[in-house]
Amino acid sequence: MTARPYDSGEPVVSGIGVVTPWTDQPEKAALADRPAVPGQWFDHRARLGPRGYKYLPPASQFFLAAAKYALADSDDDPARYAAERRGAAVGTNSSAVALHDSMDRTVLQESAAALSPASAPYFSINLFGSRLATEHGLKGFNLTLTTPRVAGLESLETGARAVAAGRASWLLAGATEEALPEGLPGHERSERGAVALVLEPAGAVRERGGRVYGGCRVSSHFLAPAVAASAEGPERARRLIARGVAGVGSGSVFDGAGFGGAGFGGAGGPRVIAVVDESAVGRAVASAAGPGATLVAAGAGALEPLLQVAGALAELTAPVLVVATAPGGNLSLALLTPPAGEDGR
Repeated sequence: MTARPYDSGEPVVSGIGVVTPWTDQPEKAALADRPAVPGQWFDHRARLGPRGYKYLPPASQFFLAAAKYALADSDDDPARYAAERRGAAVGTNSSAVALHDSMDRTVLQESAAALSPASAPYFSINLFGSRLATEHGLKGFNLTLTTPRVAGLESLETGARAVAAGRASWLLAGATEEALPEGLPGHERSERGAVALVLEPAGAVRERGGRVYGGCRVSSHFLAPAVAASAEGPERARRLIARGVAGVGSGSVFDGAGFGGAGFGGAGGPRVIAVVDESAVGRAVASAAGPGATLVAAGAGALEPLLQVAGALAELTAPVLVVATAPGGNLSLALLTPPAGEDGR
């Protein structure tokens, strides 16, 4: 499997933006060693501006900041694409949980009349990405995905599908999460931060001399937990992933080869990063990945897979496959393929 030229109209990643409590550098944000950070780690005034952001929920602030960095990284010029040709998609699981918890307590202890007019509209998860669309004039579409653990990868998949269908030419996609309240299941695995990726046609990036980090093709699948827990679970996971990769790799550098034997990270295949937990689905995928794969502990939300995608893209010299699972059976794959030129141009 080698690098190759992209088709002129093929979407490629031209900008990366990462915001986490420990670092904003994509390649470092994906590392397992993450130092403890004080609770008040994000200053919206410094990152976004002194006015207009104070009352936005934290997850919205995180994603706006990550998008700001991704747009700057891609040398974005809104004049390159009409507003109607620019779309956005964001994945999240936990962005609204703390806010909803606070709203519930306010209503129970006082009344609905005591809810803040500034935060009340955010009972709808779809509004967490709305400020991004209005601030940057993204009128093609604005989507929110919430599938457990894989919503961030699905934002890339769904956004790219909309672009392929002709609804837009340019895409900003990613994930954002806020910590779960103490006492709720998963609090100890809470995620905070955001990742944003800019995708646009390879030909347009090459024409202006911009950087191409790599191609990013995503597909989503289902591995029934009961099947995953059976003796044939790892083999079923391996076959499912091999078929999925053959699909997203069709017409590119990969046709499904290199996924034989006990694992799919062997010779001829991409380097594998598997974001898994201790559920039956996570264990089956970890076993199928084999000893050559990098196993990363899943967080409570959808951020970790996007951190791994961003980190891999930032230093991409050979194909990488990022796999993410959820206990309920959701399984998403992101195949990252490097450009032919070493400098990404």
